Amino acid sequence: MTNTRDVVFPAGRQALYELNRYSPAIRSNGFMFVSGQVGSREDGSPEPELDAQVRRAFQNLNAVLEAADCTFDDVVDVTVFIVDPASKFEQIWRVVPEFWGNAPFPNITCVGVTWLYGFDFEIKVIAKLPQG
Repeated sequence: MTNTRDVVFPAGRQALYELNRYSPAIRSNGFMFVSGQVGSREDGSPEPELDAQVRRAFQNLNAVLEAADCTFDDVVDVTVFIVDPASKFEQIWRVVPEFWGNAPFPNITCVGVTWLYGFDFEIKVIAKLPQG
């Protein structure tokens, strides 16, 4: 039995995903599981300033969601990873409402980490796919 994955690629970034050997998102059983998105520019390099990096991570996430006809309103589960959250959480959380939408909000798990490949913030989500 072969395992086929229903992969979702955002426009214009497929080469980065192929280079790093992972899928940006997989559709399965009415849900979409989105890989962690960071604040990377088109060439894969990080946005140097934290606010811009968080905004770019959400923009990259939204591009994946849009490729499957979803929006952040379809997100039901969020995991964020923050390098040194004790010093960066408050600054990050001032940017998040620009993208988060209105209540009811998705659930969230926030994890402090020591390394994110040169980034300070990463967000991964599970979204409910639109019906039909």
